[in-house]
Amino acid sequence: MPVTGFTFNPLGENTYIVHDAESKDAIIIDAGMYNSQECQSIQTFLEEHSLTLNAIWGTHAHIDHIFGNWWIKEKYQIPYYLHKDDFKMIERSETMAALWNLNYTPSPLPDKFLQHDDQLTIGGLSIQVRFVPGHAPGHVIFYCQEEQWAVVGDTIFQGSIGRTDLPGGNHELLLQKIQEEIFTLPDETTLYTGHGGSTTVAFERKNNPFFN
Repeated sequence: MPVTGFTFNPLGENTYIVHDAESKDAIIIDAGMYNSQECQSIQTFLEEHSLTLNAIWGTHAHIDHIFGNWWIKEKYQIPYYLHKDDFKMIERSETMAALWNLNYTPSPLPDKFLQHDDQLTIGGLSIQVRFVPGHAPGHVIFYCQEEQWAVVGDTIFQGSIGRTDLPGGNHELLLQKIQEEIFTLPDETTLYTGHGGSTTVAFERKNNPFFN
């Protein structure tokens, strides 16, 4: 099952489309499209691969990860999934956009709240939700055991971790949850991050300076 990444918006956020080649079902994770050109790139990708977009999944609701929610909802009329503890991030998103002087069309509210250990599906594949707060109060990751990958948002990066100086951040909690929910995954698990390039569990466990 392919995981395709796109880098969008002034903050260089990674948006992912995950799709099942057989059923042509697809979901978008962290819809960060900032302008019409970036929205068009998503539409073109879906059309070129004859994919049916079924849902928006949010790792968390910081502004750079939700810029494109309004467009996706308007265009495709699909549900938005988010952990309930990040609902306040949606509520304060207009204020954050103004503080950063960013253009922003308000995100729709979530249609469904995610919980730790939820099992979601794309085609015939099962995806586990893992709760990893610390960067944001309701941050989750999406883990596919069968194909050994996880979309981890802003929890961990190659050689770094998510910042914890924003509202709702908690440095010690983030370190704890990375160790409990990410470093317990198999070594070969590919980690698709919210910014920058992908990495693996083994590389970060051995080399990430926040844990060594």
